[in-house]
Amino acid sequence: QVRVVESGGGLVQAGDSLRLSCTTSGNSFHVLTLAWFRQAPGKERQFVAGSMATNGATVYVDTYSDSIKGRFAISRDNDKSTLFLQMNSLNPDDTARYFCAVRFGRTTEQMNDDVYGYWGQGTQVTVSS
Repeated sequence: QVRVVESGGGLVQAGDSLRLSCTTSGNSFHVLTLAWFRQAPGKERQFVAGSMATNGATVYVDTYSDSIKGRFAISRDNDKSTLFLQMNSLNPDDTARYFCAVRFGRTTEQMNDDVYGYWGQGTQVTVSS
């Protein structure tokens, strides 16, 4: 069992930045496959960004959705068991509840929410025009 807790959301204006955080319980953070998803009202949950360990957890491969590529950056602090999502140049289309997802082991389907076994309750991001 892994406890997942997101934080850092808020209300901002278009063009502003936010940094989301996701903390997880346990001692295996460095080998976890992690991802950010988001869901807006009336829409399906969609992949935002992911981080997956390779080469014995010495190298991490990051993946981004096309909708946010170039504006967002995913990173992780293994010592603090924390995943980050730096969000820049926010626009109203980014308004959604952002969720942190956790998977044990690597996968070829990082963008598929079905492969993640643990989820946080999300943190709300609202971007005004």
